[in-house]
Order: sequence, then structure tokens, then C-alpha cells
Amino acid sequence: MEQRNIMSYETVSFDDAKSELIIIDQTRLPYETKMLHLTTQKEIWNAIYRLEVRGAPAIGVAAGFGIYLAAKAIEADTYDAFYAEFKEAKDYLDSSRPTAVNLSWALNRMEKVVVSNKDKSVQEIKQLLLKEAIEIKEEDTWVCKTIGEYGLSLVEPGIGILTHCNAGQLATSKYGTATAPIYLGQEKGYNFKVFADETRPLLQGARLTAYELHSSGVDVTLICDNMASLVMKNGWVQAVFVGCDRVAANGDSANKIGTSGVAILAKNYGIPMYICAPTSTIDMACETGEGIHIEERPGEEITEMWYKERMAPAGVKTFNPAFDVTDHEFITAIITEYGIAKPPFNESFREIFKRKEEAQKK
Repeated sequence: MEQRNIMSYETVSFDDAKSELIIIDQTRLPYETKMLHLTTQKEIWNAIYRLEVRGAPAIGVAAGFGIYLAAKAIEADTYDAFYAEFKEAKDYLDSSRPTAVNLSWALNRMEKVVVSNKDKSVQEIKQLLLKEAIEIKEEDTWVCKTIGEYGLSLVEPGIGILTHCNAGQLATSKYGTATAPIYLGQEKGYNFKVFADETRPLLQGARLTAYELHSSGVDVTLICDNMASLVMKNGWVQAVFVGCDRVAANGDSANKIGTSGVAILAKNYGIPMYICAPTSTIDMACETGEGIHIEERPGEEITEMWYKERMAPAGVKTFNPAFDVTDHEFITAIITEYGIAKPPFNESFREIFKRKEEAQKK
């Protein structure tokens, strides 16, 4: 395969003629760029569960195309029979990962298309589903760029930025969320100095964020997670930008494990902590972070993954939560595509969603 910059690939794409959902297998990066051509619901379910496609926005985009593929294959010609099979496929895909709200958000959005067009033929509904899936992807690019513009307004050129996990282009359709201010700043010559946490145990910061930022010419330094305190203490970091998978109504934010520790450190050193959150990740039905279900993953990710030999004794107990919840008191602002929310977040969110509703009426 011809060598290409990782930024020239689409994280998630779709070929309707071949009935293929096409993704970058992110478990193989950075040492191999492999495109997966997924055609069955089992393959798509596995890709989401195994983190071959990951990042809340990218999961949402994949889910939109994935459920369209399921709908496309349904042979029922009556609405009721079609909807019954659609609902079964939707529930199946929705079970692949519990924490990222974009998965259920995208699937619910696709279901709404089916329910609100029951007067149309099954074939017409299928075409409307394809249109909706394409719109989800296109909107994600706009959302990320807009979040980047708002984020850029909060910082000065030349500063140091720390980020955790991967909320970059590999987690979205383009730009990323937490990296969007970095990429837009790069275009404007801001010359940010970025510190990327490794993000153990799956190393999304090392394998993905450092990889894509370095490929884009950004000044990025990779650090182990337990080095964040030192680089902050040294005065090398003036802002923290991270993404998120779900935000509660009070501002508590679930993101990759380790984010809450970064937030506590940032507050200790007087560094602003910014959560970059598309409104699709804000769950107003969830009052606090206590209501966010945290996925626990296999212990082998700690004891064996990435190593030629075991790095822990056989039989040792493990605790491997994929996410933690950062309490709203440690968050300076939550950046959305409809503005910057500041404490108290429940009030700010109401204003954000009011702007969103007004914009969608135009």
C-alpha cells in the first residue's frame, strides 16, 4: 500500500454501492494502517466493542451508517415488519459499548427517521436513513471545527497545552474535539507546544494523539500519565483540553480513565481545564456523574496487551475501568458547538440548547 499521511485517511467512510462501512483499524496504529471493510452487524458490533473504531463522535457516525446497512438488508415490505427488524438491529448495536452517549444518540436519531416516516414505503425510508447517516457525519465535521474556534478564543499563541487520550481526528470525522483548537491554531501559526499523555492501558495518547499531531507538524511531546504533575509544576502547561464521552446535566464529565486526575492536578496548579463536548454528548436526562455507567474492560489489557511477555503475575486481580468521571468543580468550561458553558453548568446548558434549537429552526 502506498505510504500516506494518517491525516489523509477518513476515520469513518461508507460505500453504498458495496454496502461497506469502512474504518481505520485503530488497534493497529501507529505501526500499521489497515482499513476494515465491514458489511455485517456482527462485524460492526465487534469493531465498536474492540475499539477498532473509537471516540464518541466517530462511534456515532459508524452507528449511523451501521444501522442503515442493517435496514438496507431487511427484506420486509410492510412498515411494521420492517420496523420490528430495525428495532432489533438497533438494540443489538446499542449494546456494543455503554458509556459513549453518541452511540445511542445516533441510533435514536436514525430510529426517529423510521418512526416519523411510517406513511412512506420501506424503500423510501431506507433512502431517508442513508441521507440521515450522511448528515450525521457532515454535521460532526462542522461541530468539531466550531468547537475548535471557540476553544481557540480561550488561549494565546505559543502556550503549552496538555491533552489526555485521543479526541483528535481519529475520534471524529475531522479536526477532533479537544485537538480542534490545536489544529486551527496550527493553521494560524500559533505554535502551540502540546504534551500528550500516553493514556494507559490502551495508550490512545501515545498511539493515536501523538501520531496524528506529529504527522501534522505540531510540536508534540509524549509523556507518561504520571508525568503530568511535573510538566504542570514546571510551568510548561497553560491549558488542558480533553474530550468526553458523556456529560451529565450538572457538568460532571465521563472521559477516558485518568482524566479526573488530570483535572485535579490542573486545579492545584491554577491551569484551566476545558472539556470539548459536542451537544450530542450532553445528557440532560442524567442529573450527575453518578448516573453514568462506567464500562469495565478485560484485565488482559493491563497484564498482557502490548507486551511480548506478561508484565504481571498470572492470576493477579485487575481493575480496568475504561472511563472515570471528572467532577464539575474541577472543570473551568465546557466547549460546545453552540457556545462555551461555564458554571453553573445546568444553567449554561439550558442557554446552549436554546441557541441550538433556535439555530435548527432557521
